[in-house]
Parts: sequence; C-alpha cells; structure tokens
Amino acid sequence: MNHIYLDHAASTPVHPEVAEAMLAVMKGQVGNASSIHAFGREAKRTVNAARDTVALALGCGPDELIFTAGGTESDNLALFGVSSALKDQGRHIITTAIEHHAVMHSCERLEQQGFEVTYLPVDRYGQVHIEQLEQAIRPDTILISVMYGNNEIGTLQPIQALGELAREKGILFHVDAVQAFGAIPFAAKDLPVDLMSISSHKINGPQGVGALYVRRGTLIEPLLYGGNQERKRRAGTENLAGLAGFAKAAELASAEMEERTRRDEELRKALLDGLAREIGQDRFHVNGHPSEHLPHILNISFPEMGTETMLMNLDMEGIAVASGSACTSGSLEPSHVLEAMKLPEQFLRSAIRFSFGLGNTTEEITQVSQKVGTILTRVRNRR
Repeated sequence: MNHIYLDHAASTPVHPEVAEAMLAVMKGQVGNASSIHAFGREAKRTVNAARDTVALALGCGPDELIFTAGGTESDNLALFGVSSALKDQGRHIITTAIEHHAVMHSCERLEQQGFEVTYLPVDRYGQVHIEQLEQAIRPDTILISVMYGNNEIGTLQPIQALGELAREKGILFHVDAVQAFGAIPFAAKDLPVDLMSISSHKINGPQGVGALYVRRGTLIEPLLYGGNQERKRRAGTENLAGLAGFAKAAELASAEMEERTRRDEELRKALLDGLAREIGQDRFHVNGHPSEHLPHILNISFPEMGTETMLMNLDMEGIAVASGSACTSGSLEPSHVLEAMKLPEQFLRSAIRFSFGLGNTTEEITQVSQKVGTILTRVRNRR
C-alpha cells in the first residue's frame, strides 16, 4: 500500500540534513555544556551556535531565547512565568477561545490559582476582532495570549494590531507561533510581541525541542529549578543533538520558506480542485479564513460522513490526516475551535484537517481526492 502523510501540522518528518547534524553530535560529543573542561566547552559551543542560528531565523537576539522541550513547555513557561512574576500587579489574563490546549489548560489551571481569564470569541472564520480585545482589557490585565496561526483551521490572527493595542495599554503580549514559525515570514523583533513560542518538530526538526522568545526586560519566573542553564530561566542539561537539529531545521526553514509556501499553496489548490472535480463543490465546506491562513493547513467538512468514520476510511487507504489538534486526536468530542466558530452541526462533526509538507506531491493529492470520492460514493450506495 502506498502511504500518504498529510498530518504535518501534528509533526513533520525530520529533514535528512537535520538528521545528519544530530548524528554528528550524538557520535562526536559527550560533554555537558555546564562542565568547564574541554568536552564541556565543546558542548557549550554547540548550544551557543544553535541559539545563534535559531535566534537569527526567529529575528531576535540570542539572549532573548530560552530553549525548552517544545511548544507546550514554551506556552506554559510564558503563561505561568509571567503570571508568577506579575501577580502583585494584577490577576487578569486574556486569551482566545481557539487556542491550543497548551494555553487553554494552562489558563484553566491559573483560574484555579486565583487568576481571572477572559476567553475572546472569534468570528465564523476563526478570527479575533480587536474591538473585543479592547473591551476585555481591565486595569488589572497583565497578559494577553493569542495564537499566530491556528493549528486546526490555519486562520491567521491580526497580531500586529493586537500587539500594538497591548503595548499601548502596557500589557505583555504572548504569541503561540508554533505553526507559523517557518511557514510565514516574520521577525519577532519587528512585532509588538513580548513572548513567542516555537517548536522544532513543526519545521522538520526533532521532537522534544522548542524555544520561548522573551523580549529583553520582560519579567518572567522559571518553571524548572536546578542548574543555571538558560540564564537561570530554565534548568536542565541541554539536549545537544536536539538543539543541533533544531538549528539546522530553522536554518533550512528560513532559506526555503518561499519555496515551501509556493509548494504548500499549490498542494492546497490541488486538493480543493480535485475534490470539486471528484465529489462536487456542494459536498464539502472549507473551515477557516479564505485568505488569511497558513499555507499548509486546510480544514474541510464532509457533511455526508462523520469525522471518525472518514478518518478510519482514509487510514485504511493509507492516508494519514487528522480531526484537529494532535493533542486531542482520538477524542470523540467536537473540536473546541470549530465550536467557537459556531459552525453548523453538520460541519462541526464532519471536519478533517489536511496539512502538507516535506515529501508531499500533487500526484499524492490527486490520489487523496479520488479516495475521498470513492469513500463517499461507497457510503451513498449503502443507503
């Protein structure tokens, strides 16, 4: 069976050059970056080089980057770190109703600790409106957290405008850019953003490595205590091979972004055109913003068939897709993102996320649209 992987929003395949960079470290280095002998100094150079490379790709200073174990830890560090540091100044946080669960569940935990959280609604395309943010701001608001590009529907948020408002009000602004980093061009230093989360395994790097950008002067308390790593902001021995791989992935993502965007948009169009040809435009619905979206994420509802049934049928055909966030796939509950968009029940319970990336071809996409057509025809004939 020919397997087709269309779940790059969950995790991407490791780029061959990334694997080579990691293997070179695993085979050639044994030191701890905190040790003062020659082996330790060599390890420290690996960490510093990785920090320089990732910072360059993100558009920030190396000293503004905290390495973490991935996007979830980065989100947690941003929310809990800022809340702890600023709790005497206020206990109100603003986020949106469509954030990743790393932010949503962190906010729920902060509510249990005595903080108040406002969850901004979104429109039918999944976008936040700045007027609603302005209305939600209070004198005791200390942090606003908004995802750059949604991991389920791909919709982009007006980060520039939201950040400018936050800065005008003197409120820290955190952006979960895990899906956006490497997919669309931006530089952290040019945005009105104080904290930004990114992850390696969304850009063809290894799993278990990420980073949090913290603008100079931003107050933040650590989550982990122990050694003095990461300027005492995140204790723990550095993952040398993981960081080397993250750096190489970030370097490649920056260099190849234009080509990647062109390819992903081509695959997106090919799938939409193929579905229109195979099943007809009236038998599927695209969820998310029609123009303000990440190029590699496409969320589609097939009202004739429930999400789980379509997932199972596609998997049997060797096609890997998702029902939404990788952290909640397998759950029979409807997506909180689609619910917040107030989609009709028929779209809510039949949504499939296709996400493109390294290795995908237009020939594969043609096969996928044909398979979807076959599956839906099979269901129709059973009725």
